[in-house]
Amino acid sequence: MIRISVWHRDLSDSYLRMISQLGADCVDFGAGDAFPGVKEQGYPDLDQLLKMKRTFQSWGLEINRVTLPDISEQVMRGEGDAERELENVSNALRVFGEAGVPIARQRFGGDAMPHLTKPYQSLHRGGYLSRGEYAHLCRPQPTSQEALDTWWKHFQEAYSVLVPVAEEAGVKLAVHPSDTPYAGTAFDGLGFHRVIDLFPSRWVGYLYCIGTRAEAGGSSLILDEINNYGRKGRIFTVHFRNVRGSLATAGGFEEVLLDDGDMNMYRVLLALHKVGFDGCLNPDHIPALEGDHGHVSMGLAYSVGYIKALLAAMAA
Repeated sequence: MIRISVWHRDLSDSYLRMISQLGADCVDFGAGDAFPGVKEQGYPDLDQLLKMKRTFQSWGLEINRVTLPDISEQVMRGEGDAERELENVSNALRVFGEAGVPIARQRFGGDAMPHLTKPYQSLHRGGYLSRGEYAHLCRPQPTSQEALDTWWKHFQEAYSVLVPVAEEAGVKLAVHPSDTPYAGTAFDGLGFHRVIDLFPSRWVGYLYCIGTRAEAGGSSLILDEINNYGRKGRIFTVHFRNVRGSLATAGGFEEVLLDDGDMNMYRVLLALHKVGFDGCLNPDHIPALEGDHGHVSMGLAYSVGYIKALLAAMAA
């Protein structure tokens, strides 16, 4: 059954009460140091993690996806302490596995190397603002092939260590596409697919970001990739968001609310359902809306409600 996940933000009763009332099912953690123990010893403390999990469960929530301690850009260039960083990540995987956490994302420094667009704040209905990017008139040179080859060499070395640990721990390893999704970044369209070519384990797959991949090529690309990765069982969890434009079609893009972009999100949801996806949808990159204050987000309330309406329509 497809469920809804939201960002953890904090563990206050007020925030957990709000997301429970909205109808969220799960919580996602986006930072590798979000758990007690990581800053002190390099990986989470199991007892503290279990305490956090019990707190979520008391509000009817589960942990859907966590982020592992970072593997630095220095290590990906062959310059850092790879042994220490991989040991910390391996220990984190074992802790998350023991706590029953199903999915973990590994961040790799330098996976989105070129910077070929100019960011700006885009203006939308009623005055809400969101991230936009458009192509520079004078583009800097992208990362060299030699640097990219070096990056992939160290990615393979890291995953060769981590995949067996993840398999033993029972934790799925999820890769997020490069954001911004320029061609020639590590996890562009070709590199993203390369992950499961190199590591065919069923424990290796994707945090499939609909917004990021739509920024690369629009609706047709999204539906093709959902069919491709989804029928292979490699879409573990989804960032569910809409955009206008794409780098391929318009030389830029703008992030928008779920009903305010180029994609028909009901059609996207049906595509996920058709390939048997049964994970979580997270309405990522939610713009600020009138009425937001503190941890109260009108955009989050809108997004969760919109997804629940789509799920109800699909089930009807």
